[in-house]
Amino acid sequence: MSARGRCARVLPSELNKVCPERGDEPATHPSKMSDFEVVPNLQQSSSSVSRSRRKAHFPENLISWIPENIRKKECTYFVESSQTSDSGRIVCECGYLREQHLDDAAKPPIFLGKEWDPSRHIQEMPTDAFGDIRFTGLGQKTGKYVRVSSDTPPRVIYHLMTQHWGLDPPNLLISVTGGAKNFVMKPRLKNIFRQGLVKVAQTTGAWIITGGSHAGVMKQVGEAVRDFMLSCSHKEGDIVTIGIATWGTVYNRESLICPMGGFPAEYMLDEENQGSLSCLDSNHSHFILVDDGTHGRYGVEIPLRTRLEKFISEQTKVKGGVAIKIPIVCVVLEGGPGTLDTIYNAITHGTPCVIVEGSGRVADVIAQVANLPVAKITIALIQSKLSVLFQDTYELFTESKLVEWTKKIQDIVRSRQLLTIFREGKYGQQDVDVAILQALFKASRNQDHFGRENWDHQLKLAVAWNRVDIARSEIFTDDHDWKPSDLHPVMAAALISNKPDFVKLFLEQGVRLKDFVTWDTLVYLYDNLAPSCLFHSKLQKVLLEEREHTAGSKVPRLQMHHVSQVLRELLGCSTQPLYPKPKQAERPRLSIPVPHIKLNVQGSSLRSLYKRSPGRVTFTMDPVRDLLIWAVVQNRRELAEIIWAQSQDCMAAALACSKILKELAKEEEDTDTTDDMLALAEEYEHKAIGVFTECYRKDEERAQKLLTRVSEAWGKTTCLQLALEAKNMNFVSHGGVQAFLTKVWWGKLSVDNGLWRVITCMLFFPLLYTKLITFREKRLQPPMGCLARLRAFFTAPIVIFLMNTLSYFSFLLLFAYVLMVDFQPTPSWREYLIYFWLFSLVCEETRQLLYDPDGLGIVKMASLYIKDFWNKLDICAILVFIAGLTCRLIPSTLYPGRIILSLAFIIFCLRLMHIFTVSRTLGPKIIIVKRMMKDVFFFLFLLAVWVVSFGVAKQAILIHNEERVEWLFRGVVYHSYLTIFGTARSSPAAPGWAALTPLCQAGRHRVLCSWEVWCLHELIQPLLSPSPPSPGFNARREARGHQHPHGETQQGPSPQCWTFAPALWDPAVCVCPTGSSTALGTKELALEGRPEERQPPCHVLARNLLYPGSHILRFPVPDEKVPWEVDFPLYDPPSYSAEHKDMAVQDPFSLSLESLLKINYNTMDGLIDRQSFHGLYTVQDGLPLNPMGRTGLRGRGRLHCFGPNHALHPVVTRGRGVTPETWKSLKKMLEVLVAQYPLSDVWALPGGGPAGHCPTQPQGALREVLRALLRCHPHAQVHKGYLDDPRNTDNAWVETVAISVHFDTQHDLEMKRLNSPHLHSHSPTGLCCMQWGRGCDPELCIRWQVLDKRIPLHANHKELLHKVSTLLGAYY
Repeated sequence: MSARGRCARVLPSELNKVCPERGDEPATHPSKMSDFEVVPNLQQSSSSVSRSRRKAHFPENLISWIPENIRKKECTYFVESSQTSDSGRIVCECGYLREQHLDDAAKPPIFLGKEWDPSRHIQEMPTDAFGDIRFTGLGQKTGKYVRVSSDTPPRVIYHLMTQHWGLDPPNLLISVTGGAKNFVMKPRLKNIFRQGLVKVAQTTGAWIITGGSHAGVMKQVGEAVRDFMLSCSHKEGDIVTIGIATWGTVYNRESLICPMGGFPAEYMLDEENQGSLSCLDSNHSHFILVDDGTHGRYGVEIPLRTRLEKFISEQTKVKGGVAIKIPIVCVVLEGGPGTLDTIYNAITHGTPCVIVEGSGRVADVIAQVANLPVAKITIALIQSKLSVLFQDTYELFTESKLVEWTKKIQDIVRSRQLLTIFREGKYGQQDVDVAILQALFKASRNQDHFGRENWDHQLKLAVAWNRVDIARSEIFTDDHDWKPSDLHPVMAAALISNKPDFVKLFLEQGVRLKDFVTWDTLVYLYDNLAPSCLFHSKLQKVLLEEREHTAGSKVPRLQMHHVSQVLRELLGCSTQPLYPKPKQAERPRLSIPVPHIKLNVQGSSLRSLYKRSPGRVTFTMDPVRDLLIWAVVQNRRELAEIIWAQSQDCMAAALACSKILKELAKEEEDTDTTDDMLALAEEYEHKAIGVFTECYRKDEERAQKLLTRVSEAWGKTTCLQLALEAKNMNFVSHGGVQAFLTKVWWGKLSVDNGLWRVITCMLFFPLLYTKLITFREKRLQPPMGCLARLRAFFTAPIVIFLMNTLSYFSFLLLFAYVLMVDFQPTPSWREYLIYFWLFSLVCEETRQLLYDPDGLGIVKMASLYIKDFWNKLDICAILVFIAGLTCRLIPSTLYPGRIILSLAFIIFCLRLMHIFTVSRTLGPKIIIVKRMMKDVFFFLFLLAVWVVSFGVAKQAILIHNEERVEWLFRGVVYHSYLTIFGTARSSPAAPGWAALTPLCQAGRHRVLCSWEVWCLHELIQPLLSPSPPSPGFNARREARGHQHPHGETQQGPSPQCWTFAPALWDPAVCVCPTGSSTALGTKELALEGRPEERQPPCHVLARNLLYPGSHILRFPVPDEKVPWEVDFPLYDPPSYSAEHKDMAVQDPFSLSLESLLKINYNTMDGLIDRQSFHGLYTVQDGLPLNPMGRTGLRGRGRLHCFGPNHALHPVVTRGRGVTPETWKSLKKMLEVLVAQYPLSDVWALPGGGPAGHCPTQPQGALREVLRALLRCHPHAQVHKGYLDDPRNTDNAWVETVAISVHFDTQHDLEMKRLNSPHLHSHSPTGLCCMQWGRGCDPELCIRWQVLDKRIPLHANHKELLHKVSTLLGAYY
């Protein structure tokens, strides 16, 4: 028997394991639902519902809402049942085991001695199973589930599904019932049923309700949904499949129990071990698990399912202005006695039923007798049918049972209007979806309570389901005569719901757009724009701006002049408002369907006809245009194409749509929507091209006149102007458009005239009266007179352009002549002529700025003027010229004025590119170069990244702390850029010291380091390339002594510093130490050096915050607070003394005064030498004080003794190569013997034992060798005193003696012993390793390491190596 979850206390730790609090956010679904009765606490968690989109609640809201409003049932009194479980255990009358009851259910005092009564012994309590369900091993798809009481009100469940689960209220409810056990269907019938069921659910937006288990008809529905989801695209959406099952019959239901909600709950589908229970079907999307407090009893969910279906069918859904009641249909496959009861109840309540013939048992019994008269349906007939179809269980049918079945079947068949039989292969009924929808229509037509056939209701259902095929076959028949006005409401619904097939159908049925499109209709359509639409947001912005302008508290109601304001921004300011704002709030009449066209033909105009009403605003109104704009701004392709086909002005409409879509695409944020808009804009451009091509093919002259036709419907604009505004280059490049533009360009001149003829006549206009120039003269017109020819020639656009070009060239030539030849302190007449010429240019630019034929206003015209690039260039040139003229007229700034005027000349020359764009040869190349410059900018940006990154790295590596900004720029940018072209060095032809002089002057009295000298060498070398000898450097190192912090003077090398002195007459360069004279006797350039960074006079490593080998943090001690003499009241360091179990001699690790008084400081204390190399140290409160100052830690730390801890560090070195010849080479490289501990990343010098003795850490053979070295081999002391060690504390520190042991040759006896095989054992890494000794598991690695300052060695040991290298004169 399956274990049952109960409501019990769950610890937080257990709750986290079973019930994770986080889950995926529920998806949002667009919907608008009707009002319904609100139960307590529903409004507190209800989600915000918008007109087309509602957000589902987060899991956190479900955790609080569901337990407050949804209950479960629990048995509160255990009464032993006569039946046992599947495993033979004792169970209660409810079916559960004793341990599955509540803790106090075994012996409740109020129920003792009483029989088990479900009404008294089963109580409701907050549900403990809800959330997301995921089927283990079946993908990542998740569903919703909830455990509800059998007495839960249906409105609460409906609220949960629509508000919290985010389901869109259905357009249709399909209740599938039938056999609960697996049955066999014919493969063809199974495929037809699956495809039809899924099709009707997907097209109509229906909910499918089943029993939810993984068996029988529920399994068939689940597999149908699964096959659809695998074959469909993501845009088609999911199918809502709701399974209503009994909680007590669900196998593995304990995995669903989670008091805080499962997000998700993992559910295992296990059919092999389910026994008499059933598993949930993994292909359902939602589960409602009905609980009555019992276990293993089927059919508990039927009453709640019936009530829920009835409640949903009573709801009204409003969508697109059409309100419909949600219809319900029952689909039956196979089935037994329970299925017959379900069909009977459905028919009794007026629910239509679809019986699938061929599925078996009850479905086949009813299907076979459905066509018979009721009188012929007898007991004998039913008995014969049952004997055939119920062979396995026929013996269970008693005589009374046969009578009952016969009566129910008769009543079912008697209601033929509610009964539909689906038969495979029947003519006209190949799909289950058609049968289901036809059953609903048949039931609707035969309902008596409507009083008449409700055709409107059927049409609303068809529109809501988006089944135009059903509307054509079942509604628009000869049985009913539809009036066009009756279709207006559903026409609006089809438009808002974006159902183009229905719009096309209604137009075919006689709907006239001029009657349908009214002022109120347009306002209603724009009111119902989708909130996600960009046009909707622009309208809301206009309304908010109007509210701010009028200082009102409420957003004004949407009117058509608001729409016109947005449309004018999209179509361009050259168009007139499509919907002018009415005066005195009067509504204009929109009842003029005539085409509104104004043609300009040879100076004459044809006006449109208007119907004017006195006292009212009149304007043109085109219903096709209005609907087309409404569809286009929402990017509805199919709907806009249907409406565009109705337009009388197709070309202007297509170009306007292209312009609107391109402007919307610029502001759209969604990439996919932007691509769709641009694709649709291109499609409309091709439509316009197709219309113009067809017209041009039939009549070229009339087709060209269409380009300049003024269309009143589209804001008194022309097709050519719309094409140019939308930048429809494909349309403009059409041959017919180009031919028309060529005629306009030449004016009344013949296009056959050559350009040279035009220029010749411009210069010698009397030639106009010869036959050199020909004019286009119309037939039946007299020849042109002299004045007419003169006027026609000089008013031609091409002549005006050529004259303007020649005038501009003359201006530039005169400007250049004045700048180069005639630029005097006092302006000449030629210069005054330039000033007058510039004044004419300023007047022309002012005219372009102020010319406002459309009444847009100065601000709008200024913004349009500034948008043009060439206008910006003109303004820049004029302003620069005025600035240069101002400086030129002032005698003291004459030369700067000339420079500024020269810059103005350059800008004026750039203006020629705009003039030459009209050239057929130069124009495309100029446009290509202009576009290419944008790409070049990005290339230069990438180039700058590479150049600067390389330049910064080169400058940082080669130049030490350069402070001169100009040289930084030169080194980072200039030199790096020249490196790309291989010309980083200066040219040999350049003056020898011209490039070096600024450096020498700026760096006088400055000490140059070696790398700066190298840079100067690299700079000077190409300058001196004509001379055979290369630049030489005479250098000597200057050893400086520095004072050790303990007072001991240590000799060591200082950084290599040089003095640079260039020879003025000899290419040789001499570099000498500071203070010496040059070898060539030239004047020395003393370069001032920078102060050397000295080591701080206090310890550094001993003040690291984290103490090594522990988690102890030191008290922070700044440099100025290190000396004990400096007052530091805040100083409160922690105490730490480690215990060393492997050391026999160590001081106590407690700071008790008794133990500390036993220690004798500044003397020999037994075996411990507590004398310091630096003399007496201070003892305070029984603890010695570090002579170097504070460290931030009290105690002895990891050291063994308080006070000085003496150590010995032998520095064993050898010459690299180990031969005297190599050792005497110039490099003098050393190798030092170093060791590495296994838990350390750096190397260290071997040693650390007491001074004067052999180190105690190395064991075995190495200790013997080191003892022999100290006893026999010559050695020198390089350091004796305090060692800055990280282990030092305020009361314990390390003092060491460093001894240098050097081998000049490998033949030394001790050297051979160090290299002997028995001393080393080679590790896999190539290092030499040896055991530390007994009691230590890790290995100590030793090796010879090249002596270098970059060696990974302890910092304090590096100081010792530095002193050794100084002593031996070797490289460090």
